[in-house]
Amino acid sequence: MVRHRSLFGPAALAALLVLGVGAVGLTNTNSATASSTKAAPVAAGEVGTLAASAGCGRAPGLNSGTHTIQSGGKSRSFILRVPTNYNQNNPYRLVFGFHWLGGTAVDVDTGQTVQRDVWSYYGLRQLANNTTIFVAPQGLNNGWANSGGEDVTFVDDMLRQIESNLCVETTLRFALGFSYGGGMSFALACARPNVFRAVAVYAGGQISGCSGGTGRIAYLGAHGLSDNVLSISGGRTLRDRFVTNNGCTRQNPPEPAVNSRTHITTDYSGCAAGYPVRWIAFDGGHTPSPQDGGSSYTFLPAETWQFFTQFGAGTTPTPGPTTPPPGPTTPPPGPTTPPPGGSSACRVAVNVNAWNNGLTEDITITNTGNSTINGWSLVFTLPGGQNITGGWNASYSPTSGQVTARNVSYNGTIAPGASVGIGFQATHTGNSARPSSFTLNGSTCTIA
Repeated sequence: MVRHRSLFGPAALAALLVLGVGAVGLTNTNSATASSTKAAPVAAGEVGTLAASAGCGRAPGLNSGTHTIQSGGKSRSFILRVPTNYNQNNPYRLVFGFHWLGGTAVDVDTGQTVQRDVWSYYGLRQLANNTTIFVAPQGLNNGWANSGGEDVTFVDDMLRQIESNLCVETTLRFALGFSYGGGMSFALACARPNVFRAVAVYAGGQISGCSGGTGRIAYLGAHGLSDNVLSISGGRTLRDRFVTNNGCTRQNPPEPAVNSRTHITTDYSGCAAGYPVRWIAFDGGHTPSPQDGGSSYTFLPAETWQFFTQFGAGTTPTPGPTTPPPGPTTPPPGPTTPPPGGSSACRVAVNVNAWNNGLTEDITITNTGNSTINGWSLVFTLPGGQNITGGWNASYSPTSGQVTARNVSYNGTIAPGASVGIGFQATHTGNSARPSSFTLNGSTCTIA
């Protein structure tokens, strides 16, 4: 494959990233010295098997900041961000963020090409809220040519150093990147599927190689219809490798129309348990921060964070209660009254992750009744100043005040004892509290 001399110059990239972005928010429709010789792959536990790193239980041997190691006979560097409330006995999720060609580790770490701090690690660091260790590696010549596999070896060496000095949950390693950084994340999916739990490839191509490429790994791909740097057809090819590897049902997922200024998220059906594939096609070009028309927020950070955080330590995740058919993650709002059926006795668990002017809220609805619920509406009132900017696994209307969250096509049925997970992204003006009460199909739920 012909290697582009430059996917982006720094100025061009900054212009593309900023284009159409005001105050970047996060929304969603639907985190010692290594050997200088070539390292063997870092071992990882089986999917769902708790595996704390050697650094657990010890005083931290690394701090936030820039670190330099020897890898493959070369001096290599990376930026590390350790939670400010780091606990040496708590195994942390580990997320690698790879820069684009012409970008730098500093760009990824600071988010300065879009909005400083808000866009740190493609927007994920703010969402993580001190629950995740982040790494921004620096590529040779500001790229990821991965000649002879040297960048994969660099990742092995970083993992070895980080995990011997910090407490990491080794079944929760993730990688993401844009453009050349997406290509590098894809290369890791090919070469280290038993090391990383999932990858997110934004506007990527097979430009960093694909050694191996037959293993299973959870895979998220996002690509613009009019990408004139790395075409969406190439992104589809990357995706389809893991559709096959993960045993998913092959399909041609729907994509938005040109000039529609929308995106469509498809979660593939039939994938092996714990190995989902998600495809996000959007009407746009070569950018890691696409927006739908009329929105001042980019949907990719929350989509990616939800995809990564579905994997919990000690459990084998599945794509969801049922697998959605192809189509938009959030369909148009349905009728105010859901289809009748079943008991609406319920319990709701809520987890709020807030920062200075925004939050995400994950809601788990459990059917505590004795019969199946067929079609549901969950009603709650947002505290003053909160406004929903997007959500997943439900449609939300209106976006402030008393809100009704309605099931989408693939999660309207809740069997007795079963649960459905939904959530939303919102802005706030200082009050980030959760709603004080919830009703499901008119019945008050208990709050866990």
